[in-house]
Amino acid sequence: MTDPFASLPPLIEAVEQADTATALLAATTRLASHLAGGNPPAPAAIAALVQVLGFNNPGAAVAAVDGLIACGETAVAPLLDNLDAHNYGARAWAVRALAGIGDVRGLELLEQALGGDIGPSVRRAAARGLGQLRCGGLRAEERRGVQERALTALEAAAGDGEWVVRYAVVVGLESLVHDLRPETDSTERDLRERALQTLTQLSQPDEDTTVVRLRANQALGRLAPAA
Repeated sequence: MTDPFASLPPLIEAVEQADTATALLAATTRLASHLAGGNPPAPAAIAALVQVLGFNNPGAAVAAVDGLIACGETAVAPLLDNLDAHNYGARAWAVRALAGIGDVRGLELLEQALGGDIGPSVRRAAARGLGQLRCGGLRAEERRGVQERALTALEAAAGDGEWVVRYAVVVGLESLVHDLRPETDSTERDLRERALQTLTQLSQPDEDTTVVRLRANQALGRLAPAA
């Protein structure tokens, strides 16, 4: 049987030894593609990708984020444990990775990013991520707690000054509502009503960006059959 880890060392070494921006991009892309192909994520591979997030190389960072998302929940602890408060770029890319993974351990960082990050693209990623947190394995009380925190953050961001963030809020709210269980849980029924109210608000003429209004109306239409 072929050892799935056998091809990893040279890929990791190539990332660690890349001495130009082009070489780093190529090496990171190869490593990320290997992981995205269903190969098991070794800790050393995840560590290498997390390190790339801190380099001033957006192309390589995008590839690293894709690789980390492919690694799934295995990458969450390394991402959170290696956050550098003094490296804005690394933190912003980590938000994107955690948003794509959807693990509830990223909740606090996503809340902080949506509420206060200076970059609209980072807030946009956080909004989408908050709507897509996977709560299925949690106990009912824990699930409701996560969902309420995510909803509260999305409600606040409905007034964000950037339309791309408000658009992402709509997407996040629609995803969140799909995961609620209003037919069996009164708390989640209340959360659903709050989410629908915010979507309705974003569908009104007071929302001055047409594409946001249209997306909110689309979400409301999709959710209507479950009303």
